[in-house]
Amino acid sequence: MFATPTDAATVMLVRPCQNKDIEILMVLRNRKSRFVPGYYVYPGGILDAEDYEAGMEYFTLGVDRKLSLEIMPDMSQAVKALGAWVAGIRETFEEVGILIARQRNGSPLMIKTAEQQKRFSDYRRALNRGEIKFSQILAGEDLILPLDSLYYFSHWITPEALPLRYDVRFFVALAPAGQSVMHDGVELTEHRWLTPAQALEEYERGKMEMVLPQLMTLLDISSFRTVDEVFAAARQRKITATLTKISRINGEDLEVMPDGSVFRGRLPVYSRPEKS
Repeated sequence: MFATPTDAATVMLVRPCQNKDIEILMVLRNRKSRFVPGYYVYPGGILDAEDYEAGMEYFTLGVDRKLSLEIMPDMSQAVKALGAWVAGIRETFEEVGILIARQRNGSPLMIKTAEQQKRFSDYRRALNRGEIKFSQILAGEDLILPLDSLYYFSHWITPEALPLRYDVRFFVALAPAGQSVMHDGVELTEHRWLTPAQALEEYERGKMEMVLPQLMTLLDISSFRTVDEVFAAARQRKITATLTKISRINGEDLEVMPDGSVFRGRLPVYSRPEKS
């Protein structure tokens, strides 16, 4: 009997860099984490019930419940579809302090002054501790989430044989101006801005550990030269779930894609063994 995968969302934050290339934010998971410890991923996490509770649409723009389900008809529960976008934004704020939001008058959220940085840092700390709801922060600051600035990019499900499994929706979004990345120091212990080519090269050299969804999305994005090209391609993508499997082939454990192709990179350590 396989474990049921938990719905999750992750956001690939991208930004243009001076050499007319693209940089993407990679974050390092704590080596004590239960899932992919010591691996580089994108900010993200599981959907909370509050992400798709009644009334959440009041704080969103550009994607409503109907459209979200049209885009994600394979969501485990229809009511959760809108929550994937919200969870991606919320988790990005919790993990790296970046909040993709706008004032209700349309102006982008800026977190630049010392007072703003302290206020939103306090919000983030309270949110991570479960002392406040995300919707309360949005209401208190009169903010709205521009869900249409997150482009649905990929969909991966953890292999069936593993004890910890996630059904992850990947989004790509422009890193907002006027905000700085600060990893939380708990779930994440480091962050780096890299071009996709740099990240892939560091993986090949054994300098960065990543799982297959990160490697494949980096490979996809590496073919584009500008952020606009990434977004244009994302709008045209026909996204289906990718469920790989771990197979024993010629005495070696390998990850196999749905089309039968075999990934011959380093097989990741998906979870940290529990202490006996």
